[in-house]
Amino acid sequence: MSADETRTTRRSVIFRSLAGGFAAALGLVGVRPAWAAAGTATDAADETAAGPVLARTRNIPVRGGKIIKGRYVVTQPKKGVFRAFSAKCTHQGCAVASVSGGTINCPCHGSKFDIATGAVANGPARKPLPRKGITVSKGIIRLK
Repeated sequence: MSADETRTTRRSVIFRSLAGGFAAALGLVGVRPAWAAAGTATDAADETAAGPVLARTRNIPVRGGKIIKGRYVVTQPKKGVFRAFSAKCTHQGCAVASVSGGTINCPCHGSKFDIATGAVANGPARKPLPRKGITVSKGIIRLK
């Protein structure tokens, strides 16, 4: 074997090793190159396109709600009607802490927000809670 053939072989081995490492790294972070196995990239895209799961409908009480991960509030003002809002109070940014009596309640200064609209029901907050887009399908509530 000549020196040129050896260099080519070493280069190809190094290149293949680097390419394999790169592909593995992409797989670890959930990015799939175009040449990845068929079906897996599509399945992952379908899952993320629907948005993250917030809750199951059965876990959200009628005329009540739940705080999800300290970031969202999901309510069910009427049977089968679901709403989602930011869990950050519009008064001074405290996290709301409970849902009861038809309102979403902030413990910091007593602001209360309507579970159906997010509108201020009791100050000192002056702005409603920002509403979040959701989808409800097969008993699962997801962010849009």
